[in-house]
Amino acid sequence: MSSVFYRTPRHTYPVAVAGLGAWVTDQAGRRYLDMSGGAAVSLLGHQQPDIVAAIQAQVGALAYAHTAFFTTNAQEQLAEMLVTRFNDRASRVYFSSGGSEANETAIKMAWQYWAAKGRPEKQVIISRENSYHGNTFLTLSVSGNVGRRKAAAAPLLDWPRLPTCYPYREQRASETVADYGARLAAELDRTLMAVGADQVAAFICEPVIGASLGAVAPVPGYLAAVESVCRQHGVLLIFDEVMAGSGRCGTYFAHEQDGARPDIVTLGKGIAAGYQPLAATIIAGDIADTLASAGFTHGHTYIGHPVACAAGVAVQQQLDLGLIRDKGELMKQALVSRFGEASFVGDIRGRGLLLGLELVSDKTTKAGFSEPLADRLRLEAMAQGLICYPGQFKTEAGFVPHILLAPPAICTQDDIALCCDALALVFDKVLNVV
Repeated sequence: MSSVFYRTPRHTYPVAVAGLGAWVTDQAGRRYLDMSGGAAVSLLGHQQPDIVAAIQAQVGALAYAHTAFFTTNAQEQLAEMLVTRFNDRASRVYFSSGGSEANETAIKMAWQYWAAKGRPEKQVIISRENSYHGNTFLTLSVSGNVGRRKAAAAPLLDWPRLPTCYPYREQRASETVADYGARLAAELDRTLMAVGADQVAAFICEPVIGASLGAVAPVPGYLAAVESVCRQHGVLLIFDEVMAGSGRCGTYFAHEQDGARPDIVTLGKGIAAGYQPLAATIIAGDIADTLASAGFTHGHTYIGHPVACAAGVAVQQQLDLGLIRDKGELMKQALVSRFGEASFVGDIRGRGLLLGLELVSDKTTKAGFSEPLADRLRLEAMAQGLICYPGQFKTEAGFVPHILLAPPAICTQDDIALCCDALALVFDKVLNVV
């Protein structure tokens, strides 16, 4: 009997004892091909020697220094790297331990920024349906993931949420891509006018939606149009790139591919590739200057942790965006070749090494299934020696499952082929299809 209160309390878990490349081995010697990077975390795989060495060196020199008293070279170096990538020399970086903390920090920065500007009434945060921004009270409040909100049994804040950019299900047959993006931007504009832009601090969205919908990327022009609306109404724009950022989509920031520029962007998961818990909130120079003058009240014990930042520096040095793009294209081609014509796969989508398959019972109507299947898909995948990241949502037409794939950049063609073979067996077992 374990003394651990598990994530799913009544579930029995294998004990992971080793990892190498894209593979994880449990205590019984069973090997699992991890093609979701856990939760899109293990961007570079296990046992990268330069990253391991950097962590060991930092621990050997200095394990911890509280940021109320010190900064560290690791924190300073990683911040400089991220500011350079963000292409705003006046921007600043605030490090934390996970994506929920990064998004909580972003929202508190928005509130305190407006208070410093003499606009403390600007407190409303507008977000989108089918979004996920974290599991703290605040970040779950702005999340649009119905299942997670309900399961929390918490008295969450209830601010406006807009339709997400989800062309597979939401783009009308009569609309062009440009029309669809413009319609969604117009909906944001109408909501800001209805709520009162003078009450709204920020709009937060995931440029590429991760766990809630399974790698749904926006249509061209949508994020730029959203930015324009926010600028027009004096509302800050926050891009949550905890899952999609840090190079996962083939550019360091996912929004680089959309011609949009946020005021605040958050990173996590892949920023230290799972070698240490790390996340970051990057703020534009004008916000940083305002908060530096007025002061910023917020903090956690482990912000700017030197060992975590040292891991982040080493990951930056190992990151190959071209490799991610190439491997992502190979992975997507393999999925399309194997499942593109399957009657139960409605959509194959994503960017770089953040990819998703949406499963349907009827390809024409896009109907879901009569029962929830996400847990069965996950457990059957593990039985086949595959780690993937299934999720689902519910519509009037049933439960719609999706599978998120976020393999490490070091995955091989053999790994990709094995993944497709295992998925085929999973679909056969769970969906009763060939």
